Amino acid sequence: MKHLSLLFLFYLHVCFGQQKVDSKLYGTMLKSLLSHSVSEIDVKTAKENLGKAIFLDARPQNEYRVGHIENAKRVGYEDFSMESVKHLDKEQPIIVYCSVGYRSEKVAEKLKVKGFKNVHNLYGGLFEWANQNEPIYIQEKKTDSIHGYNKLWGSWMKNKSKIKVYR
Repeated sequence: MKHLSLLFLFYLHVCFGQQKVDSKLYGTMLKSLLSHSVSEIDVKTAKENLGKAIFLDARPQNEYRVGHIENAKRVGYEDFSMESVKHLDKEQPIIVYCSVGYRSEKVAEKLKVKGFKNVHNLYGGLFEWANQNEPIYIQEKKTDSIHGYNKLWGSWMKNKSKIKVYR
């Protein structure tokens, strides 16, 4: 009976334990876009891990240059190479992000395959980070800019205090 109870709790976590975003519509889109193949972490928990976890940005240089999470290391997506992370401890907590979470999920999958043990995808990506009023940086200075990817995807970035850039 005890095993059945634990199995039921695990089932509830798997079915209903998806990380949350502020917008129900955005959450619905993410639920269908992502494969949920790696551990997902919400913005609040990710913020609590600033300074403890390594943040990897899975966007191209032109997006990263507009703004990123403080101290994040850009590893890219199309140009991602295991060479860029070979110096990292495979036990170290790693949080990978991109604009919405699709590209970062694919990079996180590659890290898991190569033996990284504590890898998480930032659920909702940098857009959700900004939507929850978390700071974005250019180098070491806060910025109000965020790369919107394109106008369609940028529509998920709802924080009106952020300036969407498309270049």
